Amino acid sequence: MELLDRIDESSTIPKYLQVVNAIISDIEEGILKHGQRIPSINETSEMYYLSRDTVEKAYKELRERGIINSVRGKGNYICQKFSVNKTRVLLLFNKLSTYKKNMYYSLLRTLGEDAIVDLHVHHNDGKVCEALIQENLGKYNYYVIMPHFYEHADTIMQTISKIPSNKLLLLDKNLDRYAGECAAIYQDFERDINNALHSGIDLLYKYEKLVMVYPKDIPYPIEIVKGFQRFCQETSFACSVVDGIDEEAITEKTAFIVLEESDLVDLIKYARVNNLELGQDLGIISYNDTPLKEILANGITVISTDHEKMGETAAYMIINKRKGKIRNPFTLIRRNSL
Repeated sequence: MELLDRIDESSTIPKYLQVVNAIISDIEEGILKHGQRIPSINETSEMYYLSRDTVEKAYKELRERGIINSVRGKGNYICQKFSVNKTRVLLLFNKLSTYKKNMYYSLLRTLGEDAIVDLHVHHNDGKVCEALIQENLGKYNYYVIMPHFYEHADTIMQTISKIPSNKLLLLDKNLDRYAGECAAIYQDFERDINNALHSGIDLLYKYEKLVMVYPKDIPYPIEIVKGFQRFCQETSFACSVVDGIDEEAITEKTAFIVLEESDLVDLIKYARVNNLELGQDLGIISYNDTPLKEILANGITVISTDHEKMGETAAYMIINKRKGKIRNPFTLIRRNSL
């Protein structure tokens, strides 16, 4: 173990994690073998001029990860069961939902048994995400992050920049402010909704007005509204953006674009109570597809990215160590409600 050559005093990665990474690297390269004894805490501290506390923290981390085990009176040994070939992935979602679970399971299926994926949720809070990254710097081969932040967004960029660019994969949203060259699979929210609505213009022409229900208290990308408004300008549709369903303001021959499922349910109920036929008297387009929307009210028309494809593509980029930025497919799926 030639640790001195691999301890970078200027690195943002704590020294104890640099020791952990160096030992893992030696196992991967065959320098350290399964079952082999490694120097004690005191021996490592003296040989490599490291504080005892640093080495103790490193060995504790190695034990917790199942990389070494301690035998009382004998020392520390590389675990026989530790697999150096497994890729460790830290996955940071902004929230959990049906479609994001589909993305998660698609990622797991494609990565297979050669990867360990740890999922955490930052709830759109930059400080929560920052803490998760800081706590786990140097512990993973890949950091897959959904960078949707609506609280403390200003400080998170500095923390994300601490992740080596070849280990960072941005998911669902690209970060224009990120200076490095990392991998990204993203939605172009403004362009995607604009293109999807244009693809269904033959269905929309039966309506006199388009209304987007964009809840102010739930953080969705504002680019969705911009793309909707641009479509209406390009096609001369009468339109409005509201933050909730006002039943008294609903008129026939209006098509609604809804982001929240609660608003979708309210519209379906309203149509039933007032004997309005979905797809004729009242139109509904729901954002993000789920299996339920395929059968609800004989089928709800959706505009949606392909979440399973996003998870699959992310896995392939990890497996093949690919960089680059890939725009994920986004389509309008025609069903009964439009």
